[in-house]
Amino acid sequence: MKNNKLTYDKSGVNIKAADKFVKFISLNTSKSKNNGKFKNIGGFGSLNKIPKSLKNPLIVSSTDGVGTKIEIANTLNKFNTIGIDLVAMCVNDLIVQGAKPFIFLDYISINKIKLKKLKKIMQGIIKGCKISKCELVGGETAEMPGTYEKNKFDIAGFSIGLVDKKKILNKNIYKNDLVLAVPSNGLHSNGYSLVRYILKKKKIILSKNKFLKKELIRPTKIYTNEILELTNKNLIKGCAHITGGGISDNLKRVIPKNMNAEINLKLIKTKKIFKWLKSQGITNNEMLKTFNCGVGFCLIVSRTKVKKIYKYFSKEFKPYLIGKITSGEKKVILNETINW
Repeated sequence: MKNNKLTYDKSGVNIKAADKFVKFISLNTSKSKNNGKFKNIGGFGSLNKIPKSLKNPLIVSSTDGVGTKIEIANTLNKFNTIGIDLVAMCVNDLIVQGAKPFIFLDYISINKIKLKKLKKIMQGIIKGCKISKCELVGGETAEMPGTYEKNKFDIAGFSIGLVDKKKILNKNIYKNDLVLAVPSNGLHSNGYSLVRYILKKKKIILSKNKFLKKELIRPTKIYTNEILELTNKNLIKGCAHITGGGISDNLKRVIPKNMNAEINLKLIKTKKIFKWLKSQGITNNEMLKTFNCGVGFCLIVSRTKVKKIYKYFSKEFKPYLIGKITSGEKKVILNETINW
């Protein structure tokens, strides 16, 4: 006899699959010093102790996604690194304030739960949390048939950090302080709609292009360990995470009143992927507005502390001078042009 009963499963939502996924997450995230006896995964809300080591703790919060880099993951059928991008885009914003990432939550919305795919996404998120030394305390997985096309999904991250009031960055910035560039490891997670437009326009098959295939899925660099070391040692005055809007728009956000940041673009050490993008017909202004162009972070430092800063970075990410702070009207002045 035909079963005509209406069920959630028939509408396209598989509760059993969702439960299996929660179990997988729970098994792959361990209890930490922060949550003590609390078991957060699978509960209604997470419980976490605020570290007693902070005398005057302030909460810093951030939320972000990875944009259409998700479509690159779909095209290449590679999902184990996109979660690293998600964590990176959130925690890299926290450390700009001098905050140590504390907890992280994720949101995954998908047309249909496929455990193999979701497990790979989650493995990346777990790895990103491990790199940034924060705890994955929960999240939400929403199966949304009819909202997303077949195989489509989106992810968002939510992070909270803690900083002692005395350690907040982006203050005490003065004339003649220096601006250092910390290299990016590639595109990170910005500008992918333009990248995908180029791929489509030029009829480039990504899976057959070894160089682009590697570069476009490369996970975003997480700068937590290096920046927090500098913060703890009082070696930096301020910093900016270079994301959408490029060097100018992001550095501007941390420049105090009556100050400018003058940047010599000729000093920027860009990378092969940006040179390739520039060769596709993108203007200088559009490159600078859309991409990080090889600069993942900008540090604002005293001239006397530059040499001490270098030892906290590996060779690949060693900072270098690109500008200085001058008197002005809270602007970022870009001089010269990048040597593409």
